[in-house]
Amino acid sequence: MKIYPSIEAFKKIENAVVTTGTFDGVHVGHLTIIERLKEIADSVDGETVLLTFSPHPRIVLFSDNDLKLITTKNEKIELLRNAGIDHLIIHPFSRAFSRLSSVEFVRDILVNKIGTSRLVIGYNHHFGRNREGSFEHLKEYGPLYGFQVEEISAQDVDAVSVSSTKIRQALDTGDVKTAKEYLGHRFQLTGLVVRGKNLGHKIGFPTANIQVLDAHKQIPANGVYAVRVCMHQKEYLGMLNIGVRPTLAGVEKTIEVHIVDFDSDIYGEEITVFFESWIRKEKKFENLEALKNQLEKDKLFLLRS
Repeated sequence: MKIYPSIEAFKKIENAVVTTGTFDGVHVGHLTIIERLKEIADSVDGETVLLTFSPHPRIVLFSDNDLKLITTKNEKIELLRNAGIDHLIIHPFSRAFSRLSSVEFVRDILVNKIGTSRLVIGYNHHFGRNREGSFEHLKEYGPLYGFQVEEISAQDVDAVSVSSTKIRQALDTGDVKTAKEYLGHRFQLTGLVVRGKNLGHKIGFPTANIQVLDAHKQIPANGVYAVRVCMHQKEYLGMLNIGVRPTLAGVEKTIEVHIVDFDSDIYGEEITVFFESWIRKEKKFENLEALKNQLEKDKLFLLRS
């Protein structure tokens, strides 16, 4: 997959089969669009092009600093690479760019800059100034500018129409299994291992404290989770706690993972955790001994699951 930091960096190609959108999460609905994109490209000897944006438009247009994203920019890149896209354009989103009308976006960006011959979009997709553009507009513009357009219907999982918003809602309740079903892959967090207070060592459960660097990255609900920890190109079983550590009179939220059968110094290293399932809510225990006993039960549950 070739990656371009802007539309200007992309050279117009023949038979460009294109889709566009934010693609946060690269969930099952997005993957359906991408699969259709690839099918069409194969049938017309074309190349797939995905146009997305950074930062997220809501952050720019509404100063929505509370918006949480399922995937960071780097995570999205890797998921799209795995999905088999040929060309990925990550255009810097700005207020000036947002003021392009729908016809300007189609004519100047999709046609003149990219060379779109076929366009595939998701259900209820809108674009251009004030989101004025729609599928109906695209059907009108297609014959005028020489491209065909196809709309992919919303994808359902267990009779629920999948969206990035619904995935965020599942993560907000700790329901990482539902999030996985909607995503079509495991939810992940990546961060640096930083020094904590080393209290885990005292009770036989050393933890790696994870600092997530992207302020807009979605963090699941407070609680204990079964996870897989990826580092050094290996995966390890782990149990991860998100919360304030009430037994230790904590006040700041932390993310810390106990990695099973692992005891190496990894301070300063980047690790990724993949969420498998919810174990329990965060709870305040009477003392460290009670906490240790619960962690033993959590670990037994983890090993049996």
